[in-house]
Amino acid sequence: MHIRQGTTCTCRPSNPLPTNIVKDATSFLHMAMLFARSRNLVSSLRQNLGLSAILIKRNHSSPRPVFTNYQLSSRVFLDPSTSFRHESTAVETQPDLVQQSDHEDDAQELDFPGGKVGYTSEMKFIPESSSRRIPCYRVLNEHGKIISDRDFIPVSEKLAVRMYEQMATLQVMDHIFYEAQRQGRISFYLTSVGEEAINIASAAALSPEDVVLPQYREPGVLLWRGFTLEEFANQCFGNKADYGKGRQMPIHYGSNQHNYFTVSSPIATQLPQAAGVGYALKMEKKNACAVTFIGDGGTSEGDFHAGLNFAAVMEAPVVFICRNNGWAISTHISEQFRSDGIVVKGQAYGIRSIRVDGNDALAVYSAVRSAREMAVTEQRPVLIEAMTYRVGHHSTSDDSTKYREADEIQYWKMSRNPVNRFKKWVEDNGWWSEEDESKLRSSTRKQLLQAIQAAEKWEKQPLTELFNDVYDVKTKNLEEQEVGLKALVEKQPQDYPTGFHI
Repeated sequence: MHIRQGTTCTCRPSNPLPTNIVKDATSFLHMAMLFARSRNLVSSLRQNLGLSAILIKRNHSSPRPVFTNYQLSSRVFLDPSTSFRHESTAVETQPDLVQQSDHEDDAQELDFPGGKVGYTSEMKFIPESSSRRIPCYRVLNEHGKIISDRDFIPVSEKLAVRMYEQMATLQVMDHIFYEAQRQGRISFYLTSVGEEAINIASAAALSPEDVVLPQYREPGVLLWRGFTLEEFANQCFGNKADYGKGRQMPIHYGSNQHNYFTVSSPIATQLPQAAGVGYALKMEKKNACAVTFIGDGGTSEGDFHAGLNFAAVMEAPVVFICRNNGWAISTHISEQFRSDGIVVKGQAYGIRSIRVDGNDALAVYSAVRSAREMAVTEQRPVLIEAMTYRVGHHSTSDDSTKYREADEIQYWKMSRNPVNRFKKWVEDNGWWSEEDESKLRSSTRKQLLQAIQAAEKWEKQPLTELFNDVYDVKTKNLEEQEVGLKALVEKQPQDYPTGFHI
């Protein structure tokens, strides 16, 4: 193949290298071959060639530089002619992962595009897990007593009473709505039984300005923020007062007023979205963070890893709360992962993490409030693994006795009940009585039954709402579908509920 003179190849310089550079390179290679078998290769190269930019003595007396996002983005990609290179990553020291050694080589570091790292002549693989599991942060024991010398954020009488009232209200709401579904009055329901402390205590620790992206087992957060029992009922019945216009399944709540994203059925999609929301809050310099929830089963989704990594890299203020209740519907955690639960996954992405007793309302409150403070003031994501147990079935479509022992369920319902544990502590402080208990549950039950009766009487959304809000202007195929569905309803009205409007 003939190449015209002057044509430049894109993979190499168009002009030949100067003779002196070629000679220097040849001399360098010759010297490298002479030292190849020497254990003093590193020190010899440093002494004779001055390669201080490649091999750097570790200075234990001075801290490693930590760069901001701006510094990193502006300094990592330097001019190729510059010999000096900044560290590619800014990470916190992880002493438990550093292998200590007496070898002289460990006093030096190698500079790679991925960052500076020490080196060793010993081939050693990092173990798959630590010999000891990460401990679980706890404040109250099973009898509702404060564990001695426990570090926690104090809770006032007013706040503690409200927290308990909301936990009890959530219990009543779950019981009545579940029975309504069994009676055929609503099509679907999902309870939070056994996980009330995570719902209410986390909500109490947040600011109303914090944006919540739920999974589907966090109605207590919305309840705490002021969503009424009537609003819950309207959504479950999908009537004209439903903010979602009857398009969502029951329990898929949402509220712009309360900064609560609408529940979405696909698992874990809210985590990358939360990273984006947190980053937006950061860019707008808001004194708030994003808070998102997920179950242990959701950590098997790719979106879990994408969400955590995105938040870590962008330093987005996001609090990730994982409810590890041991079961992803009928799939046990032993069939999901081999790691020490979820908390260790945060460290892998460079995220500060904690494991907490999810059945301990005081522990959850303290952990979430502290995590929220870190996220907002330090502009960083935080991961919380809340250990708990799903006492109820996964949903009204599930029968958990097919894969769990009834005795196991009963044990957690009676002996490890988070509501009862917190109630004992509130009672011991003299802030609650049996009379208060009776009044609260009776009043809540009456109010909820009235809300359900009213929701049933509301008209359903008209059929046209099924096709609105999809596009600014309806497409031709949508118009054809709407005409076809109207014709079907008119032809077979007996197949549609009473009061259904075209």
